[in-house]
Amino acid sequence: MENKGPYYLTTAIAYASGRPHIGNTYEIILSDAIARFKREQGYDVFFQTGTDEHGIKIEEKAKDAGITPKQYVDEAAAKIKSNWDLMNTSYDYFIRTTDASHEKQVQKIFKKLYKQGDIYKGYYEGMYCTPCESFWTESQLIDGCCPDCGRPVKPAKEEAYFFNMQKYADRLMQYIEDHPDFIQPESRKNEMINNFIKPGLQDLCVSRTSFTWGIPVDFDDKHVVYVWIDALSNYITSLGYDADGNSSEMYKKYWPATHIIGKDILRFHTIIWPIILMALNEPLPEKVFAHPWLLIGDGKMSKSKGNVIYAEDLVEHFGVDAVRYYCLHEMPYAQDGTITWELVMERINSDLANILGNLVQRTISMSNKYFNGVITNPDVKEEVDEELKQMAVAALDKVTQKMDEFRVGDALDEIFAVLRRTNKYIDETMPWALAKEEEKQDRLATVLYNLLESIRICAILLKSFLPETSNKILDMIGTQQRDFDTVTTFGQLEVNGKVCENPAPLFARIDVKKFMDEFNKKKEEPKEEPKISIEDFSKVELKAGTVLKCEKHPKADRLLVFQIDFGNEVRQIVSGIAKFYKPEELVGKQIVAVTNLAPTTIRGVESNGMILSCDGGKKSLCVISPEKQMKNGSKVC
Repeated sequence: MENKGPYYLTTAIAYASGRPHIGNTYEIILSDAIARFKREQGYDVFFQTGTDEHGIKIEEKAKDAGITPKQYVDEAAAKIKSNWDLMNTSYDYFIRTTDASHEKQVQKIFKKLYKQGDIYKGYYEGMYCTPCESFWTESQLIDGCCPDCGRPVKPAKEEAYFFNMQKYADRLMQYIEDHPDFIQPESRKNEMINNFIKPGLQDLCVSRTSFTWGIPVDFDDKHVVYVWIDALSNYITSLGYDADGNSSEMYKKYWPATHIIGKDILRFHTIIWPIILMALNEPLPEKVFAHPWLLIGDGKMSKSKGNVIYAEDLVEHFGVDAVRYYCLHEMPYAQDGTITWELVMERINSDLANILGNLVQRTISMSNKYFNGVITNPDVKEEVDEELKQMAVAALDKVTQKMDEFRVGDALDEIFAVLRRTNKYIDETMPWALAKEEEKQDRLATVLYNLLESIRICAILLKSFLPETSNKILDMIGTQQRDFDTVTTFGQLEVNGKVCENPAPLFARIDVKKFMDEFNKKKEEPKEEPKISIEDFSKVELKAGTVLKCEKHPKADRLLVFQIDFGNEVRQIVSGIAKFYKPEELVGKQIVAVTNLAPTTIRGVESNGMILSCDGGKKSLCVISPEKQMKNGSKVC
């Protein structure tokens, strides 16, 4: 295959705050299919993914877990990377924003932009969305909530550095007009222009002082670099970009990139990121493709709703390629897709087990039955052969056109159209009938060759989407002809080769009702709580104490800080129950607490113990108290 030059492809980097669900995983599967296809075409592909690991949300989660932010993101990044590996994705580099090389360059980028006047120091007061880590003006809110994620916002005020966005707004607008394919799909481009650029860009907050888990601004250590310059810069720091002008040959070779991102972060990648690059005097990305969401039923996946589906659970039941196929095939180009357990199984049965798997198994079985598995081609032609041959050799161009437009589901449809036509060819030629006539043996051999050759072509075209299945099929028909160069001319399958003797089903049919009955029954069964020994329990020291003082945590609205009298001492304990109690309601109340926990610091305040509460769900929680007043310091036994 001719070398077509470098091609740099990236996903958005996943926020290292938890376990990725199938909606998160879809992006890496989609990007992997594109990267694999480009490699098959002859491009020198560099495919990057990674994790975004700084910010207040991670700092809070780490403190809640009683570990350092670095420990937290190390665990989260490992889970994300493991998920990407499970899905057989062929990324070349996994970047983490806690990598020392990345952090060093981010500091240099920030300083460069500050020195040339693009960043200035100011004071921010506005509405802040913690999950998105975004400041908004009142006019930008939608029904009083964040315009990106729809969650509530709260007033925030702090010293900050700002990026002068308006300085580059006209230049960005001109670039978008001059490069009509820069933002895809077209509807997303119109959204960015009409909703953000034309109304006027607000200067961007690019540093924070209200938390410390971030890359320090090296000339003003009160500040950490905010997510926009930190996270977005990963696309160039990984290649060896250097803000001092000493960028690597790798950067010069591969940049600019094609970015594959979710539609919810399009503004960051088509407005903020290009403007940062303009200020750095670097080329803008080739393309930014904003894919839609994969929804569960008719709504977005949410842990709070309990409707999350995880890739590893699907893989456990159906295998990697079945999950890849569903995600790639069922996501429309510009509208949200839908996933449920039932829909996955129905698609496996209809497409993978029936159209693909049954075709391969039937054809190989007939080869073994009629010719002991030996492939021959006497080339006894009939008119019915031509339509199949023409459709098979035309498939690569059709698939390529769809892939160039990022219409991956449509590309798969083109391949399965050939597979459907191949199945129809069996019904038209009726090999079992030919086998009964001695004079038809050469025609039978030709028919089986045409079937095997069509399967070979489709298996090669499927390599980017279902890599394991593709290799299995090519192994089963015993061919070494596996490149795109071999699919534009019909008849490249080697004669005198042999197919495998006992073809196992590629995909087993699933009884959907039986599966769902068992699945729902298992889900409804009460989970057995983990057991501990009496020796373990005896190590826990529980004491009764009276709350002397209770006040809100100075840095966290959901935390309360207690001073509790345990008889021989007064202890300070921090507890996350502010949602359920006002501080004054707890003063004078006798409670039960664990008193032999190691001290820990929660959001800058030391805590020496844990108050026991009974959790009745999201809207119900109460602290545990003795039935009657006991002496402070009394042990619970």
